[in-house]
Amino acid sequence: MSWSNWSGSVSATGAVLRPRTEVELGAGVRDARAVRATGAGHSFMPLCASDGLIVCLEDMAGVMTIAPDRKTARIPAGWSIKRLTAALADEGLALANQGDVNPQSLAGAMATGTHGTGLDLGNLATFARGFRLVGADGEARWCDAQTNRELFEAQRLSLGLFGIATEIECDIVPAYYLAERVRKMRWDEARERFDTLTGEHRHVEFWFFPHADHVILKTLSLIDPCEAPPSTSDIDEAPFRRVLGIGAKLPFLIPSLQRMMMKTGFEGGRRGPAHAIFPSDRTIRFEEMEYEMPHAVGLEALSAVVDWIRKKRLPVSFPFEYRTVAGDDIWMSPMNRGPVAAISMHQYALMPWRSLFADAEAIFRDHGGRPHWAKRHTLSRADVDTLYPMAERYREVRRAVDPDGKFLNAHMAELFS
Repeated sequence: MSWSNWSGSVSATGAVLRPRTEVELGAGVRDARAVRATGAGHSFMPLCASDGLIVCLEDMAGVMTIAPDRKTARIPAGWSIKRLTAALADEGLALANQGDVNPQSLAGAMATGTHGTGLDLGNLATFARGFRLVGADGEARWCDAQTNRELFEAQRLSLGLFGIATEIECDIVPAYYLAERVRKMRWDEARERFDTLTGEHRHVEFWFFPHADHVILKTLSLIDPCEAPPSTSDIDEAPFRRVLGIGAKLPFLIPSLQRMMMKTGFEGGRRGPAHAIFPSDRTIRFEEMEYEMPHAVGLEALSAVVDWIRKKRLPVSFPFEYRTVAGDDIWMSPMNRGPVAAISMHQYALMPWRSLFADAEAIFRDHGGRPHWAKRHTLSRADVDTLYPMAERYREVRRAVDPDGKFLNAHMAELFS
């Protein structure tokens, strides 16, 4: 059976194992030559690719156990964010934050530092308090801040290198409700007011078509309890899909199409439980690169890359997405030097993207950026060592728990063997 990621740009020929029990998983891992785990395939880098065994935990049995103080829960690692947040909502609980799509597995989202937005809210890996891991020998062991401390610190953002998580102890919070507002704002105004807006709302982000003069601004603010909205998306994708189709056939029209599209209105919003408001339907396939910039230079970096695109009239068909994320202390987290501005660059999956991303990456690196591990990047081993002082310690833990490199694939071996 072949495997491919969500965008279709990464594929592998490894055998796919969908275990139903931890015993079945352990036997599969123990007998395999090489193993990688996959969630929903939302990684654009070949993190999950393997010619050995590819493990998916979607079918594995498990129940969520909420701690007596209702501040943490032990959660099956293969549960999707969608399934998890619905189960928490039934108990009057929630995750403190989540991203704008929810098919990813909890384990996969944590393993790559996936995040939402909020200058005081960390990526999902910061919620982890402990892991049950099936190691290269097929045996399960627990790690947290008291037990197997070094393994826990590395596993917090693991890239799948230390074993396969079957259960994760995770911070949770009481359920809360959000009002979403989507509106158009001039780019120069958004740049001037962004820091003020982040102080006025729990979440602020915007999308910016590089050839237009307005951004689509989205804010989320706390409100009193209310029912879930009928809509499952923040923006209607249909007009954008038509524009993308034209641009793919006639790339020279993309600048004009973007300016024309942004002349229309973008007023909208929803209200409801947080787990129903955070995610939106994203059905158009794309490739993505994301760089986490030091927060102080984020808007400057975005301006630089947009100016480059405009100057060369480059056919970048998707908007940039601009968000903020809190700093953390995780060894291999792009946020471990302090709060960041996350700049996501997308390109329609039916259009060329490699050279565009490579040139834009140089601009982001010049501004001190570090890439999201699951999004397109060209880091070398030397780059990893320069950007991450704990990289060799991370490798030491990997060698200790997986001396034969069972959980490496070609991409991971280049960086962490």
